[in-house]
Amino acid sequence: MTSPHGPAWLRSPVGLGTAVALLIGLVIATDLFAVWADLRMRDVTASIADGDYGDAVRREAEDVDAVYLAAGYAQTVSFLAAIVVYLVWFHRTRVNAEVFNPFGHSMGRGWTLWSWFVPVVNLWFPRRIMLDIWDASRPLGSRGSHGLVNAWWALWILALVADRSASTMYRGAETPEVILAATNQVLLADVTDIAAGVLAILVVLRLTRMQNEKAHQGRAPLPVAA
Repeated sequence: MTSPHGPAWLRSPVGLGTAVALLIGLVIATDLFAVWADLRMRDVTASIADGDYGDAVRREAEDVDAVYLAAGYAQTVSFLAAIVVYLVWFHRTRVNAEVFNPFGHSMGRGWTLWSWFVPVVNLWFPRRIMLDIWDASRPLGSRGSHGLVNAWWALWILALVADRSASTMYRGAETPEVILAATNQVLLADVTDIAAGVLAILVVLRLTRMQNEKAHQGRAPLPVAA
């Protein structure tokens, strides 16, 4: 039997899956740090909006600005590290899924990378690919639902929209009142990102476990690579 997507062989996803889960956990930790910074920014901005321009408030504002900047850098670095390892894991699980079911994939293998970056299609292609991988990796005879994947994807899209809206609002904020509204939007984006991160970890660990267990059943139709 020839795979329509090219040669495919099994490789363990366990190490990569564990690394992805840990890195997403790091992203969540930086988001929690950002939430703390958001709350501090909201408090000091509210004081300024109420007309408090004392020395104590100015010092607090300077300190909060530094913390806010540090939180942003931490979020960016941790996210970039997580996404790189995640994409490697995602590609590996896709190839493994082709071993389990060579004909159960609606998109080419290359879309495991490009689907995340091509505008518009990145709103649903990654989910479709994940569902194909998920279905191919299920235990034999299982008819499990897509509830976990769908919940994760819904929160991921919501987090993207909230983050884009918050960034746009914050860049254009000039008055204390607008900055306060933008800070609340940033806070919402960070909280949503935390929720999406938790579900992402659950998806990664569940899919990794399913593939590992299925590989050890010894029923894959294609050769297994060490």
